[in-house]
Amino acid sequence: MKEKRRIPTSGEPIVWTSPFAALKNVGLPLGPEVRPGVAPGGAASIALKKNRGRVDIIRQTAHRGGKTVTVATGFLGIGLAEKETLANEMQKACGAGGTVKEGQIEIQGDQRETVARILTNAGFRPVLAGG
Repeated sequence: MKEKRRIPTSGEPIVWTSPFAALKNVGLPLGPEVRPGVAPGGAASIALKKNRGRVDIIRQTAHRGGKTVTVATGFLGIGLAEKETLANEMQKACGAGGTVKEGQIEIQGDQRETVARILTNAGFRPVLAGG
């Protein structure tokens, strides 16, 4: 059986070496560039990426009780967390509610121009589709 190492309780200093101490000599690359005034991982960092693909912006009223909803669909290569971040930004800019369902962002009301502007700033190529 393997012998367990015990921490001394007599008050003498503990001799301990970090297993990560050797990594500072390996020459790993530095972390991502942090610009002043821009929060890392925030909405401003999303805007740095360009050519992220086409996104269709559709105005729908079918099966919604006559209410108009703006739907952004066709996202490729982004996760649910980033879609929720974009949806929150759209909701704040439009002053309306919204949600992320089945990989699509839905914003209440006819907000196609505002949604297109936000998607353009995020590096997507929005296309207004539908009536």
